[in-house]
Amino acid sequence: GWLTDNFNWRWVFFVNLPLGVICVAILWWLLPSRPVRKRPFDLFGFVMLAIGISALQLMLDRGQGEDWLGSIEIWIEMLVAVIALWIFVVHMATAKNPMFERALWLNRNLVTAMFFMLVIGVVMMATMALLPPMLQNLYGHSVFDTGILLMPRGFGVILTMAISARLIQRGLDARIVVGLGMVLAAYSLWQMTHWSLEMGTWPIIVSGFVQGLGMGLVFMPLNGMAFATLAPHHRTEGASLINLARNIGASVGISLVTTILARSVQQSHEALVPNISPENLNTMDPGLLQTLGGSGETLLAMANAEINRQAMMIGYLNDFYAMMIVTALSVPLVIFLRKPKGPAEKPDASAMGH
Repeated sequence: GWLTDNFNWRWVFFVNLPLGVICVAILWWLLPSRPVRKRPFDLFGFVMLAIGISALQLMLDRGQGEDWLGSIEIWIEMLVAVIALWIFVVHMATAKNPMFERALWLNRNLVTAMFFMLVIGVVMMATMALLPPMLQNLYGHSVFDTGILLMPRGFGVILTMAISARLIQRGLDARIVVGLGMVLAAYSLWQMTHWSLEMGTWPIIVSGFVQGLGMGLVFMPLNGMAFATLAPHHRTEGASLINLARNIGASVGISLVTTILARSVQQSHEALVPNISPENLNTMDPGLLQTLGGSGETLLAMANAEINRQAMMIGYLNDFYAMMIVTALSVPLVIFLRKPKGPAEKPDASAMGH
């Protein structure tokens, strides 16, 4: 927020460059060098995955603006995504040297972790996409103040990421920690469904902090359980799949909340407008009319602006409600996570041959 106010939004990205260079240099110096397991590069699988994900991303990004399935472009992008991803799946199941080894897809912890990361992508990225314009346009906060109000979410993540590791080291089942994190995330979204245009900043701070607490409880235990059941030579590919799931979840989440927001605003506006007309505004107390500054026609424009504001708020609340439902429904899936009972699977000869 401070960078945007004092420079421009590009500096939000530029500021990461020197830090990134320093981190790369430190990692290059400290990380031990390990032999790389060489295997043929699956060019066909890579191309199919790239085409499928690109088409899916285009469909999600442009869907709302192009009226979704009312647009030929969206139909084409959807068909390309489905066909390319289907070919990719078949290729993974039949190829001699697939891009991702088949053993990864049979690992229950990894597949479950991918689903949770998809949900986390929906909740975190969609929430972060919604809140800045909401806080600035509906509540009148500056860019800097908006950043300050969103900071408690980060503090919550940092706090529980440190605590969750200690809890698991002391013997607490990681599945309980993940489940608690998802419950806290759902609870924070429930808190957000009760926001109003008249509230202060405290509900924003509290719900953000609670959501950060929940996300921090999920990240580390979930990654630990996913990788604990993977052989060392599978972990790089497993990390790629988990990150891919989170990124897809972010794209789906932003597209979903954008669509819900746009349609909710339209429906709410249509429902509220019939209650406002110059005639019923002119029945107001004359003293109040004079205080507000004019006739019914003048106040009609003011009323329409307030209707737009109220309709927008309803749209945001519907978004929070939808994300709360998605998060709450994912909580029972922790039962599919398997508690690691020993060292990760040992690489077999055929796998090493790949």
